[in-house]
Amino acid sequence: MVFFLLLLVLGIGLETTGTTAQSIGVCYGRVADNLPPANEVIDLLKSNNIKRMRIYDPDEATLQALRGSNIELVIGVPNENIQTIATGVSSASYWVQNYILKYSKDVKFRYIVVGNEINPNDPTSQFILPAMQNINAVLISANLQNKIKVSTAIQLDFLGSSYPPSTGAFSSSSNSYISSIVQFLLQSDAPLLANVYTYFSYISAPKEIELSFALLNSPTVQVNDGEYKYTNLFDATLGALYSALEKVGGANLEVVVSESGWPSDGGVAATVENAQAYYSNLIKHVSNGTPKRPNQELETYLFAMFDENKKGPAKTERHFGLFTPNKQPKYQISGDIGAYTSPSSSCFQLRNEGIIFSFCLYLLFIFFI
Repeated sequence: MVFFLLLLVLGIGLETTGTTAQSIGVCYGRVADNLPPANEVIDLLKSNNIKRMRIYDPDEATLQALRGSNIELVIGVPNENIQTIATGVSSASYWVQNYILKYSKDVKFRYIVVGNEINPNDPTSQFILPAMQNINAVLISANLQNKIKVSTAIQLDFLGSSYPPSTGAFSSSSNSYISSIVQFLLQSDAPLLANVYTYFSYISAPKEIELSFALLNSPTVQVNDGEYKYTNLFDATLGALYSALEKVGGANLEVVVSESGWPSDGGVAATVENAQAYYSNLIKHVSNGTPKRPNQELETYLFAMFDENKKGPAKTERHFGLFTPNKQPKYQISGDIGAYTSPSSSCFQLRNEGIIFSFCLYLLFIFFI
């Protein structure tokens, strides 16, 4: 009887582990002159139970504020630093030492992102892979290669074809560039990061794309693509990317959505109502995977933490924030983020929630017998 009860307790704990997904993070851009200090930003993340964040440069105030926070960090190598890091391991070692190793004991680094949306025709593109390789070599020497992965973030205009999604392929100008990166990522067991915006696709063809399809709230299938049925543009876009990756040997490469969002002002369909619908639907949706990769939770970073008043030139660029600069939520979705990052009970606040829960129940069992 005791053995049976112990199995029951352990079973409950193991089952609980499967429900504690932490797939949602938030991008913290700082192209603004009215944002709160870094320590208040981290407090805001914690108070909203957001467990992952992305920053675009190694801002030391943010890194200091993250110490001991238990928030997982995606950190960017600024585009202007890439060529120097690519020229030799010594430059990469300096960067890693000053911005990673210096903080790694109490900051949880998840990915180092070498370049954000670098176009293959940009002269900097030739330095992306060497910089990734050099940073990874430094991580290997520090025995951190299994904890911190090195990648790059691409935009979806790398695709030369995308409709229907099964025909997805990289453009001729992108193909050789992305192929070598894909091979590196596979060898190092790192994901590819992709910035996915259904908003920009929608406003480029509003007569052809239904708003509900872009907002992830269409009630019906909009794209029939063989065995795959798409009810939203987000899934269809990723379906095209997955198809393109298959064609360059990346069928098994994980994809992380490193940015996705919808503006609340400044342009066509940029309203608070649409933005709230998009963010809420996206948060709920990514835990289910996509038609091409079903039941595979999709790690996703919402863009962005705050409205950024110095972004542009398009006015919409200044209105992607989940929060206003005075830290007020623009939408009623913070609870949704928390629901998909970590449970709320005190026992569940710890890591390895299922094991901890099992242990708690086990202690109660021992106490009462």
